[in-house]
Formats: sequence, structure tokens, C-alpha cells
Amino acid sequence: MSRLRFGYVTAPLLGALWMVVLAITVAVVMSFSTGAPFRPVILLSLMWGAVIGFGLLTPRVPSLVVAALVGAGLAVAGLAGVAPVATGEGVGLVAAGLAHVVLGAIFGYSMLVILDGLPTGSATRHEFEEAVIRFLTGFGYIFFTAIVAIPFYVMVMTSLKNQAELMANPLDFSIDLSQGWGLFRSYVELFQDFNFGSYLWTSFYVSVLTVLLTLAFSIPGAYAVARLRFKGRAAFSRSILLIYMVPMIVLALPIYIAFSMAGLRNTIFGILLIYPVTTIPVALYMLQGYFRGLPAEIEEAGLMDGLSRLAVIWKITLPLSLPALASVSLYVFMIAWNEFLLAFMLLDDPSKFTLTRGIASLNSSEIPRQHLMAGAVIATVPIMVIFLGLERFMTKGLTAGSVKG
Repeated sequence: MSRLRFGYVTAPLLGALWMVVLAITVAVVMSFSTGAPFRPVILLSLMWGAVIGFGLLTPRVPSLVVAALVGAGLAVAGLAGVAPVATGEGVGLVAAGLAHVVLGAIFGYSMLVILDGLPTGSATRHEFEEAVIRFLTGFGYIFFTAIVAIPFYVMVMTSLKNQAELMANPLDFSIDLSQGWGLFRSYVELFQDFNFGSYLWTSFYVSVLTVLLTLAFSIPGAYAVARLRFKGRAAFSRSILLIYMVPMIVLALPIYIAFSMAGLRNTIFGILLIYPVTTIPVALYMLQGYFRGLPAEIEEAGLMDGLSRLAVIWKITLPLSLPALASVSLYVFMIAWNEFLLAFMLLDDPSKFTLTRGIASLNSSEIPRQHLMAGAVIATVPIMVIFLGLERFMTKGLTAGSVKG
């Protein structure tokens, strides 16, 4: 492989770009967390990033020492007014110094990771591409984390404010911790005045029943597609997900008319009829792939020992499929918990509202905005906790059937 002189060019270039990314990130984080004005200075970011990146190409000291030195250097640059992050009026020296120390420490440490293995002079294309991939990976982590974290942070901080604070400065997302438990007044009022306890319970048991109904239909269906031989099996297997080619908004009016004529609108029973329709196809698709990956010889041995086909499924197939069942259950539960369109269209009685339908009822000029944000937090946190707690089962279930055992 030919060797090119990428080192001296790559380090300053990636350093400049990486400093811009981190300067923007630190400025946004400090602005949201303190309510004070921080803004990135692009030209200074490019300059400092290129200079420090070039200096870090051949470090002779440990990475933590490098991080400390770069952090201290940018703090001094901040005092001189030539740092990558500029501060507006009202920002104290402590906050400004902390922003630059954090920026420098993160930049110094992460640049050593990005430039790891990149020689100063001649480098192979593979070494150059590895450095670029590490840079793009870091950028991707920051970019997609910001997309998720910033709206969630704004939502949480808004829910902890009172009406006077929101009216005074709606763009200030810092909070006054001296209020103590008074910060959670919006959450208390939701349960006391807006019946949110009932919404939570309704969403919970509707989601659980949706999971049970989905598994009851998708397990035998997926097993039949994976193991049995019947006419039209291949076509059925390929067409399972065709329902997702039709947007739900297109089906909304026919569903509304049919449920109104059948007397199922504004009933939990109607919701439990339509929710599995949206979840069974994806559950079938996920489970059939897993069932195909299970060794057929184990089931054949059970049949030879005198077990019926149903007994084989119950005693052999399902115990071996627990990771897949867990991942499907979690996925279906999240779909049912977060579903809004059908609940909004079919439910009018507040006593039957699901959580998402209840949150929509808070979107009114007569209800303070912090109550809407508090409701959104209540809807988001439980499913987030469940997902993070069971994520390993979901990952295992999604990937285990991809390799035939």
C-alpha cells in the first residue's frame, strides 16, 4: 500500500474541525445550563484546533496531563478574550473559566484518541482513514446525542418552572434549586387536578394487553411460516410487512367510520382491537426470523418422543426463544405506550384517555405550558427506564436469529 504524507495535514485539519464541534457543544450546554450567553467563535476555534491538533500529533506526555494542559491553556486564552467560546454580559469569570477548562480538557483527550496511530510524516491510506473514521464517530455521537438530549432537557426544565418564570424569560432553561420540592408543583397538580394517575394506568394495562394479544397471534403465525410447509407460505412470508407501506393517516378515516358504526369508538375494547393490528405484522416478522435460526433437530426429537406440535412449541421452542420474545414484547409495549393517532381519533371520554391522549388535552391556551411539559416527561421517563433496563434483551433477541444455529 502506498504511503502518503497525511500526518502533518490531517492533524491540524481534524483538530480545527473537532474544535468547532466541541466549541458549539460547550457553548450550547453552558447556555442551557446557566441561562447565560455563550457563543462559539468559529475562526478562533479553527485556529486553536489546528494549532493544538498539530502539537498533539506526537505527544510525549500522558493523555490526562495533555487534557489538563490544554484546558488550562484555553482558560488563559479565555481571560485574554481569544478563546473558541465567547461569553456575553453577566457571565462570571468562574463560569467562563469552567467552560474553557472543560472544552480544552475534552479536546486534548479526544484528539489523542482521534490521532492515535497516525504518524507525523508518511502514513498509509488505512491509517488516514482510521483517523477520519474516529473523528466522524465522535461527531456522530455528539450530533445525535444533542438531537435527543436538548429537547428532553428543555422539556424537563420547562416542567420545573412556574408561570411567572416562563413569562419573564421563556428562553432561560436554568432552574432555581432553592425552591426545593416546589420545583415539582406541576407534576403534583397533574395528578391532583388532571387525572393523570388514571391515564397512566390505562396506558399501562392497554400496552400489556396489546403485548399479550400480539404474542398470542404472532407466535403461532411466525412458527407456521418458519417451520410448516403450506401453499402460499413464501408469499405470506414476504408480504407480512406490507401493511406498513400504507400510512396510518390514510387508514384513519375508514377506521373512524367503521368503529363509529360498530359502536366501538370511545371504548377501550375498540383500542385493544386496533392496536394489535399495527403490532402483529412486525412481531411476526421478528419472530419468524428467530424461529428459523433455531435447530429444527431439537423439535424433531420432541415429535419423535411423542409430543404434539403444540407441546413442542410450548416446551421446546418458546423456552429457547425467550430473548426474542422479550425483545418483541418490549418493542410492542413501546409502540402501544407511545401510540397517539388512533387514541386521539377514537377516544373522547376523559375517563378512558390513554397517556398520550391525556397529554394532548393539555395543549390548550387555558393550561400553563409547564403542565404540558410535565405530562410529556411522565410519558417519556417510564418507557425510557424500561428500555434502558431491558435493552440487552432486545439487542440479543434482534440479533440471535440472524445466524442459523
